[in-house]
Amino acid sequence: MPIIVTIALATICFTYNGAEECHPVLLGKNPSTPTGQYTLARRITQDPGYGGDVLQFHETKDEVYAIHRVWLLNYKQKRMERLKSSNISDHFISAGCINVEPEVYDKLVDCCSDGQLIIK
Repeated sequence: MPIIVTIALATICFTYNGAEECHPVLLGKNPSTPTGQYTLARRITQDPGYGGDVLQFHETKDEVYAIHRVWLLNYKQKRMERLKSSNISDHFISAGCINVEPEVYDKLVDCCSDGQLIIK
């Protein structure tokens, strides 16, 4: 079962322990989160703010795109508050990556770290 990110709804949906779950995400506004179908790959990172690893899904000459724990190093961006907001426009803040709550990230690693990601 693929992981599906719906940009218009700012959600990520996947099957975990036999049940479909959907959760809010933060997405890119400028540059935008790329749409398409990707294979996830778990990568270790020493960059601060990512918790040690990410689920990379796309790479260009200049950028790496991944699903990762919500990045909190710029407190002025209020990313955790924005992630919990019911206003969809609040969810467009990242540089193109998909930010999720730490618990959601852990579930994704557990069930789907080498799975298929569809972003639409």
